Amino acid sequence: MKIISKPILIPVIFMILVFSGMNASAQDFEFTFGRKISLNDVMTGSNHSEPLKWVNVNTYDDTWTVNGDVLICKGLPIGVVRSENQYENFIMIIEWKFMERGGNSGLFAWSNANPAEGRVLPDGVEVQMLELDYFEGRETRIPEEWHEYYVHGHLFGVGGVETLPDNRMGDTNRSNSLENRCYGMGTWNKYVVVAVDGVLKLSVNGKFVNGISQASQKKGYICLESEGAEIHFRNIQLIELPNGITSHDQVAPLL
Repeated sequence: MKIISKPILIPVIFMILVFSGMNASAQDFEFTFGRKISLNDVMTGSNHSEPLKWVNVNTYDDTWTVNGDVLICKGLPIGVVRSENQYENFIMIIEWKFMERGGNSGLFAWSNANPAEGRVLPDGVEVQMLELDYFEGRETRIPEEWHEYYVHGHLFGVGGVETLPDNRMGDTNRSNSLENRCYGMGTWNKYVVVAVDGVLKLSVNGKFVNGISQASQKKGYICLESEGAEIHFRNIQLIELPNGITSHDQVAPLL
C-alpha cells in the first residue's frame, strides 16, 4: 500500500476542507421570516406562534434581506428559497409588492425544492405573481385576449406535477383567475392560499378567484421565488391543517 507523505497529505486535506466549507455555506444559508400558527392555537385564540425558517436553495446569500417586517428579494439570480419543513394541508397568507414594472415572481406549493439538472426552478404547484405591466416591451406568444388576466394568480403544475385547472386557459395546463384584482408596482397585494388534499384555492385581495385540484404531488416544501425583479414580502403566516391520506408517490422527497 502506498503511503502519502505528510507534505502532500496536508495540502490535500486543506483543499477538501476549504471546498467543503464553500459548499456548506452556499447550501446552509438560512433566515427566519413570518410566523407558523397551529390550528389549535387559532381555535383557542392563543397568540402563540413559531418563526418560519427559510433555507437558501440556489440563490445568493444577499438575494434575500430581512428589513424590519419586510423581506426584500433582489430578484437575481433566478432561483428559490424553501421552507425548512414540508407541508401537506395548510393556509398561507402572504403580502407582496413589486418594486419594478413588469416584475415576475411567485411561490411554489408542495415542491421538491430541488431543481432538476439544467433548471433553476423546482417542481410543485406555482402560484404566480406578475406586475400589471408584465407585457410592456416583451415579445410573447401569449394571446392578447389573455393579457388582462395574465398578471396575477395563475395556478399550474411545473416540473412534472400535474393538476386539473378550475379555469383552464385554452389548451394550457394553467388555471386563470376569473377577475384581475391585482394592484400595480409599489402597492401591496394580499394572497390567501388554501391547500388541502391536492386542491389549492387562491384569494386575491379579499376574494377567491382561482383554483386547481387533483395535484399529483400534494406534500412538499413551500418555496419563494426570485425571478429577475425586486419584490417585497410581508405578513407571512402559515396555519398547518390536519394531514390527509397521502401515498408515498404523492410526497416530495425529503431534503
